[in-house]
Amino acid sequence: MRFFARIQYLGKSYAGWQRQPNANSVQAEIEKCLSTIFREEIAIMGCGRTDAGVHAKKFYFHFETTQTDPTAHIARLNGFLPRDIVIEGIYQVPDEAHARFDANHRAYEYYINFVKTPFEIDTSWQVPLKGANIDFAKLTACADLIKQYGTFFPFCKSNHDAHTLDCTIYESRWERVGDSGLVYHIAANRFLRGMVRLIVGCSIRVATNKINLSEVQDALEHQTRIANAYSAPAQGLFLSEVQYPLSVGLSLT
Repeated sequence: MRFFARIQYLGKSYAGWQRQPNANSVQAEIEKCLSTIFREEIAIMGCGRTDAGVHAKKFYFHFETTQTDPTAHIARLNGFLPRDIVIEGIYQVPDEAHARFDANHRAYEYYINFVKTPFEIDTSWQVPLKGANIDFAKLTACADLIKQYGTFFPFCKSNHDAHTLDCTIYESRWERVGDSGLVYHIAANRFLRGMVRLIVGCSIRVATNKINLSEVQDALEHQTRIANAYSAPAQGLFLSEVQYPLSVGLSLT
């Protein structure tokens, strides 16, 4: 039978989600755990492929097992997994349900902190600027500009393997967190490799007068690279939401 699992993880110690031959990954840790506890070879398929150091508040993968009730083993699975990976729920789904291809809504949050603190060093970008040095109106203008386009060559890593650069943006906005930081919220049907970090890096450069907003607009209009583009560090990025159509049959809280 096929099941979906909902998990959270801190990406600091991993070379990303996807299994790799010479580095530890979230996928490899989970496959080892499932195979050990269920006493059968388990391969899993994730809803996406987060990069090294990127975190997930909500992430899904699917797997198949001969276990009739894997939900009964959640406590044992979490006891076996590293402390920075947690299984929150397991749900039986139709045999054709696919964690990656059936997802129709994904959301990310990117955290920026203006205050040096050891407690958020692995979960935010600690920007060496005071909040007053960042023009929030320009950040907002950049976020609004993103929503006007559907193709994102300027915000895709050059070594991508995407078959299309089209994305439908559902949300793009910046939020102030007091005087100490910012959060960028973005949601879409799909994302390109490195897209959110490139958008955040570009937005901060616009808001600190290192790039003109007109340059960003021109790059989106003509689908060209942005001069002096910058990818924000991985540690501030969280996959925060993944949604599926009702046909997948998830029973979510």
